[in-house]
Amino acid sequence: MLSYQHIYHAGNMADLHKHVLLAAMLDYLTAKDKPLSYIETHAGRGLYDLTSPEALKTGEAAEGVLRLGDRLDAAHPYTRVLARIRALHGQDVYPGSPLIAAELLRAGDRMTLAELHPREFAGPRAAMAPYGAQCRQEDGLALALSLTPPDPRRGLMLIDPSYEVKADYAALPPLLRKVHAKWNVGVLALWYPLLASGAERGMVAALDALGLPKALRHELRFPPAREGHGMIGSGMFVVNAPFGLAEEAARLDAVVAGLW
Repeated sequence: MLSYQHIYHAGNMADLHKHVLLAAMLDYLTAKDKPLSYIETHAGRGLYDLTSPEALKTGEAAEGVLRLGDRLDAAHPYTRVLARIRALHGQDVYPGSPLIAAELLRAGDRMTLAELHPREFAGPRAAMAPYGAQCRQEDGLALALSLTPPDPRRGLMLIDPSYEVKADYAALPPLLRKVHAKWNVGVLALWYPLLASGAERGMVAALDALGLPKALRHELRFPPAREGHGMIGSGMFVVNAPFGLAEEAARLDAVVAGLW
C-alpha cells in the first residue's frame, strides 16, 4: 500500500506553483459559456489543516503559501479562491487542487476525482460532496485512459502523482501521449518535482520529445523546505496550454524572484 499523504506537504512552494497555474487555466476556460470536464488523477484530501501535527512536522507551508501569500495579486483567481476557502473554513486551512477547481467550475461542468489511498480517499468524499464531484477510489493513471474522451469534451486533466512509485517517471510520457491521442482537445497538465538527485530529468526530456501541440513547460526552483529535503523545485508540463499561460508563469517567476 502506498504511504504518501499530502498533509505533510500541503501549501508548500510546489503546491503554490501548481495551484496558481491551475487556477489561471480554469479561469480562462470557464470564461467561455460552454461546459467542461475536470479530471484529477491524484486528488488527495481536498482540504488541509496547516496547524495539524503532520503539517507542522515538516513546516513546508511556512516556506510556501504562508510566506508568499501577501506577494500574490489579490485579484488573481487563486488568491480569490484561497480567501473564500479561508472565510468558510478558517485561516489555518489550505485547499487542495480539487477544492480550488471546484470553486472555479460552474454548475454545468463535470468533475471526476481519483484517489487510491484509503485514508486520503475519505477526504475528497467529504470535502467535495457539496460540489457534486464524482470521487473514485481507483488508480488515477488507469482512470486517465478509461475516462477519455470525456463528456463534455472541453476540459482539463490534472495529473499529479506523488512519484512514490519510481516507475512513474518512465510511464508518464507514453501515458500523456495516449491520453492526448484519445482526447486531442483536452488541456493536460502534468506536475513533477525537481529533485537534487535529478531523477526527473529523463522524464522531462521524454516529455519535450513528444512534440505535443501547444506544449508549455514551466519550472520554478526554490531552496529545500528543510535540511536534507530532496525537492529543489517544481515543474508543470501542459499540453494545449490555454492562451496567456506563459505570461502567467512569467508573472509568478517575477513574484518569486529575489525571495531567497
